[in-house]
Amino acid sequence: MNKAIAAMLERYPRRTAEEHVHALREVFQELALLGLWRAKFFEHAAFYGGTALRMLYGLDRFSEDIDFSLDRPNPEIDLAPYGRAIEQELRAWGFETTVRKRAKTAKSAIESAFLKANTREQLLAIDVGDALAATIHRDQTLTIRIEVDTDPPPQFETESKFLLQPIPFSVRAFDLPSLFAGKMHALLCRRFKNRVKGRDWYDFVWYVGRQTALNLRHLEMRMRQSGHFAGDAPLSEQALRARLHETIEGLDIDAARADVERFLTHPEAI
Repeated sequence: MNKAIAAMLERYPRRTAEEHVHALREVFQELALLGLWRAKFFEHAAFYGGTALRMLYGLDRFSEDIDFSLDRPNPEIDLAPYGRAIEQELRAWGFETTVRKRAKTAKSAIESAFLKANTREQLLAIDVGDALAATIHRDQTLTIRIEVDTDPPPQFETESKFLLQPIPFSVRAFDLPSLFAGKMHALLCRRFKNRVKGRDWYDFVWYVGRQTALNLRHLEMRMRQSGHFAGDAPLSEQALRARLHETIEGLDIDAARADVERFLTHPEAI
């Protein structure tokens, strides 16, 4: 195993097969970011979402997907070269993976692709031992969804952040107030039928616990774009608080806890 990859894996507790998979997924996510940096993707886009919050700002929960926003609307952007750049980067570090674009089934501003690899083969590549690798089904797939918003709502701010492994490189990302706005939009406007997204609420507590400022204008633009806010007057703090209190009153706390628990290194944190 490459020494740089071994050093990356040493950051994680890896006592079980599941913990090894969590660690491997994050290594893949960082290598994907490195490949995108080499391909100059961050000249046109910024990193956001839960994985950005974990990797760049210290959120203490795992995240499965990697999300990006273009700087400005561009529905014609060709993302295929960036998928190839991710594949090449991962292979250069010893991991056989594929990135395949997802065919759209409905009109959407979100372009999706999936990074996939055989989980057992990748665990053997990082030398977890035959016995531990055998606990994973031979056909189980390690999958990371990659999403790019090609019609981003305006008024967000970005900043350069740095990752030091496997080599030092920079990533352009939403700043914390803009990330918080995206999370608030998810809490107030996103619905999953009978499922509660406990990860969103865990992140909300993380932001509030750090007294993070909220980019209210970017939240307003997101809500207008999704049809959850209209009118000539801007979104006020008072109106936001009223919506938030109403949403919290209807929250199934037990369901939220159950959703987020498997993503925590220390589940007692919930």
